[in-house]
Amino acid sequence: MHSFESLAAKFIQRFGRKHFPDSLPSLYDPAEYFLSIGGKRVRPVMCLMGNELFNDILEDAWYAAEAVELFHNFTLVHDDIMDNAPLRRGMQTVHTKYGTPTALLAGDVMLVSAYDALNTITSPRLHAVIGIFNRTAREVCEGQQLDMDFEKAATVPLEEYIHMITLKTSVLLAGSLQIGGILNNASEEDQHYLYAFGKNLGIAFQVQDDYLDAFGDPDKFGKQPGGDIRANKKTFLLIHALATAAPSTRQQLQQQLESNTPDKVEKVLEIFRETRADEWAKSLKEHYFNISLQHLAKITVDNKRKEPLLALAQFLIQREY
Repeated sequence: MHSFESLAAKFIQRFGRKHFPDSLPSLYDPAEYFLSIGGKRVRPVMCLMGNELFNDILEDAWYAAEAVELFHNFTLVHDDIMDNAPLRRGMQTVHTKYGTPTALLAGDVMLVSAYDALNTITSPRLHAVIGIFNRTAREVCEGQQLDMDFEKAATVPLEEYIHMITLKTSVLLAGSLQIGGILNNASEEDQHYLYAFGKNLGIAFQVQDDYLDAFGDPDKFGKQPGGDIRANKKTFLLIHALATAAPSTRQQLQQQLESNTPDKVEKVLEIFRETRADEWAKSLKEHYFNISLQHLAKITVDNKRKEPLLALAQFLIQREY
């Protein structure tokens, strides 16, 4: 069995090759540029780990993992355009460097290349894999639209926010695991538990992400906390504070959201602490993490085979950066 780190190293080595032809550099160079920026490659490696959970890693799983990573990067290029983000992992975003029309097309060719990778799979279960891939891709788009819709809403119920996070973040983790499992002949029941493990882990991951953006240690987090606060983003913390604060405190919070004063972040953090949003977020993270572990425990393979996934899950929700 491989650890996440060892599989990530293997995947990065394989994925580091040139993906696009030389025939049209004005289109393909921007796509290559974005893929070269890198990343943790969590989603494709989870596909490989889902595959190895049931037996040795198959060559088809590597093709599926590549498809997952190409799709994920397609979404990132388009997300950066929608967010008007100048940087991605400290590097210029594609639309900033090459212009929005080219960035749109570069993202599109990544998606086409993802299907090329899927088309390389020889497994008789390819039809089912494409079904999971397409459902997941559609849901990720739905989650992104909901996220944009929520930016215009004065309040967002917690259940609706969790639904949005599930679609935008969790289903790709879950779908990657399930695709890996189905390629190694996992039963439908085991696929269900594997998917549920990934889905609930993804929600716990996002709770942790929201928490770190507000309360993370700058030395470990790599940047000053409060980016979501400055951008008035709907987060688990803000939703809880708005729902539980006393009327006067809620009014203060609304005033801060409408302001852009130098002390905005600190004042909002004070309200988060007053409403105990920080402690609540920690307990919510543990809630979803525990649900994910319950599903992992139900998968009918030896517990030894589950250890790499358990270690990855613990890292993702205990990280401080």
